Amino acid sequence: MNKREVLARLLRYLMDDKKGFAIAAVLLLFAAIADVSGPWLIRIFLDDYLAQDYFPPTALWLLAIGYIGATVLSASLHYSYGLRFSRIAINIVQTIRKKVYASIINQPLSAFDYVPAGKLVSRVTNDTESLKELYVQVIASFLNSVALITAMLVAMYLLSPTLTIVVAVLLPSVVLVMFLYQRRSSPAYRDSRDLLTDINSVMSESIQGMSLIQLMGQEQRFSERFSSLTDQHLTTEVKIVKINGVLLRPLIDLMSGVALVSLVVIFGWQGHEVIGVGVLYAFISYLGRVTEPLIELMQRLSLLQQAIMAGERLFELMDAKPHQYGSDDAPIGNGDIEISDLTFSYDGKTSVLMDINASVKEGGFLALVGHTGSGKSTLASLMMGFYPVQAGSIKLGGRSISSLTQNAMRTGIAMVQQDPHVLSASFRENVTLGREVSDEAIWQALDQVDLADYVQHLPKGLDTLIGTGDVTLSAGQKQLLALARVLVERPRILILDEATANIDSGTEERVQRALSSLRHTMTIVVIAHRLSTIADADNILVLHRGNVEEQGNHQQLLANKGRYWQMYQLQQTKAHLVELEQIACGDATITE
Repeated sequence: MNKREVLARLLRYLMDDKKGFAIAAVLLLFAAIADVSGPWLIRIFLDDYLAQDYFPPTALWLLAIGYIGATVLSASLHYSYGLRFSRIAINIVQTIRKKVYASIINQPLSAFDYVPAGKLVSRVTNDTESLKELYVQVIASFLNSVALITAMLVAMYLLSPTLTIVVAVLLPSVVLVMFLYQRRSSPAYRDSRDLLTDINSVMSESIQGMSLIQLMGQEQRFSERFSSLTDQHLTTEVKIVKINGVLLRPLIDLMSGVALVSLVVIFGWQGHEVIGVGVLYAFISYLGRVTEPLIELMQRLSLLQQAIMAGERLFELMDAKPHQYGSDDAPIGNGDIEISDLTFSYDGKTSVLMDINASVKEGGFLALVGHTGSGKSTLASLMMGFYPVQAGSIKLGGRSISSLTQNAMRTGIAMVQQDPHVLSASFRENVTLGREVSDEAIWQALDQVDLADYVQHLPKGLDTLIGTGDVTLSAGQKQLLALARVLVERPRILILDEATANIDSGTEERVQRALSSLRHTMTIVVIAHRLSTIADADNILVLHRGNVEEQGNHQQLLANKGRYWQMYQLQQTKAHLVELEQIACGDATITE
């Protein structure tokens, strides 16, 4: 999408409120007429009264009252126009911001694999603010300038067609300067906006990863990176200032001076008897008022460049294709899972999963194990429908996952992630996540994960703020909360993505008890690091570099003495060493 298309698309938003825009246009028209009335009335005073040495009191009082009234009316109409247009502009910005956000949250997860969060935040906030400047500062000023210049040229022509030609010559010259300015400034403004986005991205990532930065002693490196970006941004801004300093006001002032000198020369050539002093005054006054809107327009071109760049990036987000779901909206009838010849790649080059085949019946327990990078979480994400199936198939309840709607997917299958997100909201809102769920169902879910007693003793119960509120949850409590979230709606299939990896043994037991109570009521898929948590699984897939190296239950895999047996022996040895160390520490304490 080129710049003209972006600008045309932005301007079309003005038509969303046709009535408001029409009222603003009428106010602006009358404001322009009031603006040209003042110099016209003074022209009448100079030529018809002062030059004739004729001072009738009534006529002079009417002229004075008319001049004051025109000035007050002009100010009032401009205020009303600006207020109404600002309201239109803010509504447009809110509409675009909502559409951009809606587009972002509906995009597939693959869209976020290589895009820093800071850049997206910058687009939703900074870029939409640039659009507000476009409507409030640029378009409003442009319409005001066009109306004022048109009204003044008409008034000038009625006073003297000869002098009007001199002033009219100024306008094409200004258009040429504006075109030259746009050509020179556009690349600089694009670089400035991109660098500002990078600066925001670095700031966001630094704040989010502050503990890691300080832990690894990388404060200096991140400071240097930030300083480098700010220095580049400063260089670009200086370049913009230089362009503005040459092509904006100096050239316009020069052309205005040439036009003014031309008026004086023509006046002197034709004589004051042909062109009255009042006419000359009116022309000089109109010329000053014409050049000011032109200078203002030139100064607003910088905002126009920023807005076009911002609009281009925002429309890129708005036009991005949302996650594609199927059309089958029927609920998942059972928890059967069937994976056939599944192959997947994130970048289209390197395969992360290759020819995966597995199945589990409703109420069964499927476990996925393997070393880091073996493809466990990728397989779980594919079963959740986060990424489209590229080759092979996944069937849930006997139906292809690609045929299911978003509603069928999200009500039929749920996931508890390794590091669940906690909202800065009440406990109730963290469980319901905006869904219509009764308090009875919430308490039942909390009771199943052994959190009910804890919540009952909180200061405000379910209304207690967590996250950054009144209470901070431990890693284990976050996992139990995440499990309660999915239990309030009872999905057919539940996936746990290493949900016990970062919790203590006591919390792990509570999770195990919750899973035991859920067995045979829903199909459970567990990605496990601790093999002790999946010893009761009906089927265990041992993944290695994207391939299923072994498959079977716990006893069968131990009997095979393959990779699973090696992993189990290593964990048993580690657990035994920890036990011996605890015993040794206990003996040492007794001896002391």
